[in-house]
Amino acid sequence: MHKPGEIRVLALGLIQDGNRIFISEGYDPVKQQTFYRAMGGGVDFGETSREALQREFQEEIQAQLTNIRYLGCLENLFTFNGKQGHEILFVYKCDFVEPKFYQLEQIIFAEGERQKKALWVEISRFKSGELLLVPEQFLAYCD
Repeated sequence: MHKPGEIRVLALGLIQDGNRIFISEGYDPVKQQTFYRAMGGGVDFGETSREALQREFQEEIQAQLTNIRYLGCLENLFTFNGKQGHEILFVYKCDFVEPKFYQLEQIIFAEGERQKKALWVEISRFKSGELLLVPEQFLAYCD
């Protein structure tokens, strides 16, 4: 886990299939709020953000990525579970190698001690404000 006051560097993958994107669901117990973010994770020392993206998808849901294209970098200042966070996010557009991932309703995976859920969600549900995608600037990358 990261230390307080640390800026985390993450690589996130935007996987879009028509009008839906593949994202993971999170929950903030302090705000009592469900939120969604693109899948990916922390960049380790000595690896590129692109390598981190591929490693995280492999570790979390045993998925290989293809057509990986760098989209941009976002800075995210936020509060989660009552604590301040600061992240630098490298955002990549990519596709799954295996077609089966486009058919799945959801995938349950472990992230440390926690069970997490990844699923396909229609982009319009975020644009309308019905669901919360974090960071919100991420929506600008969705077609």
